[in-house]
Amino acid sequence: MPIDLSRVGARSKLKAKREPYWQRLRARCYLGFRPSKRGGKGTWIARVYDEDVQKYRLKSLGDFGTLAGNEIFSAAKREAEALAEIVDGGGVVRSKVETVGEACRAYAENRAEAAQRFRRYVYDDPIAKMKLAKLRRHHIRQWRERLENQPALVSRRKEGAVVTRTRAASTVNRDIAVLRAALAKVLAPGAPNSEAAWQEALRATPNANGQRTLYLDMSQRRVLLQHCSAEAEPFFRALCLLPLRPGALAALAVGDFDKRTAELTIGKDKNGKPRRIQLPAAAAKLLAAQGKNKLPSAPLFMRSNGKHWDRNSWKLPVAAAAKEANLPKGTTAYTLRHSTITDLVRAGLPLLTIAQISGTSAEMIGRHYGHLANDAAVEALDRLAL
Repeated sequence: MPIDLSRVGARSKLKAKREPYWQRLRARCYLGFRPSKRGGKGTWIARVYDEDVQKYRLKSLGDFGTLAGNEIFSAAKREAEALAEIVDGGGVVRSKVETVGEACRAYAENRAEAAQRFRRYVYDDPIAKMKLAKLRRHHIRQWRERLENQPALVSRRKEGAVVTRTRAASTVNRDIAVLRAALAKVLAPGAPNSEAAWQEALRATPNANGQRTLYLDMSQRRVLLQHCSAEAEPFFRALCLLPLRPGALAALAVGDFDKRTAELTIGKDKNGKPRRIQLPAAAAKLLAAQGKNKLPSAPLFMRSNGKHWDRNSWKLPVAAAAKEANLPKGTTAYTLRHSTITDLVRAGLPLLTIAQISGTSAEMIGRHYGHLANDAAVEALDRLAL
C-alpha cells in the first residue's frame, strides 16, 4: 500500500531505517522521507530521473525544522518539483555532501575500484556517518586500526574452511589511498600536529610494497603456454607480450583495439586514467585474431561462457599450467607482467617509456627495476672493452 507522507500521523508511525520511504509525485519524480532514530523531525530527500545520464539524481532537502508539521510536506514537495524542473532542463544538480559516506559516494560515482573498496571498508563502518565538519584525526586513526585488524581473505572457494591472513601494509596503503582522495575533494588539510589534521592518520606506510622477485625467462614462459588450456592460452600469451596488469587486459573490449593502426586503448586500470599504446607486430596479430567476428562491445579475451576474465577465473588455470610445467611455486598471472617488464628493462628501453606502456610511474619502475637497467649498462660497457 502506497505511503502518504503528507499526513503527519502516518509519518510518525514509520520506523527508522537507512532506505527512505518514497512517495511518487509524478513519473520519475519521487519525494522520500527518512525518520530520525533520535526522535527528530526526520530528513527529506528528492529523487528525479535524469534522461541524459540515465540514472536518478538525489538531493537531501533537510528536515525543514522551522516549519510546522503540517507545512513540511508541501515545502518538501515544492523543492522536489523544482529539482525535477532543473534536471529536465539539463541543469546540473549536486547533492550536499555532509558526511564521510556521502563524500565517498560522490568520489566513487565514476570510479569502480574506489566504489568496491568503500563498500567493503567504509559504508558499513561508523565513520560513514561522521559529519565532515566534526571529523578529527582520532576518528580516522580509529577507522584505520579497524581496517588493519581486519584479516585479508586468501581462499574464496565455496567448499572448505575460509583461509585468511594478516592484512599487508601495502594492501592497507591501497585501501586508505581512496579514502584520502575522497576526503581531499571536500576537506582542506588540517593544521599539522593537531586533531584537525585528519590527513595525518591517512599517511601511507613507507616502503610497504614488496618487490616481486619471481621471474620466468622466455623458455619457462613458452613451457607455461604449452601447458595452458586452449581457453586460457591467448590471455596468458598476451601477458607475455605486453607489460599490462592482468585486470586491465581482462577488461579490454574488441573496440579498444584498432587493427588498422595497431593501437590499443586501455581504459580500465589501476591508475584510473585511459592511455593509448602502439603494439608490436606479434601482439597486434594476437589481438586481431581475438577480435575477429566479435562485436565492438564484446570482451577482447573472451572465456568459453562469453564473459571477461577476472582474478577468480584466471588464477586456477595459471596455477594448473605452472604445476604441470614444473615451474616455481607462486607463479601467477602477475608473474608474467613482472617478467615482461624485466625483459624490457634489460633490453635497454627507457624507464619512462616502460612506465607509460605498463601504466605505472617512472618512480615505481626505477624503484623495483632500476638495478636491472644498471646491469644492462655494465653489460654494454663490457662489450666495449678491448
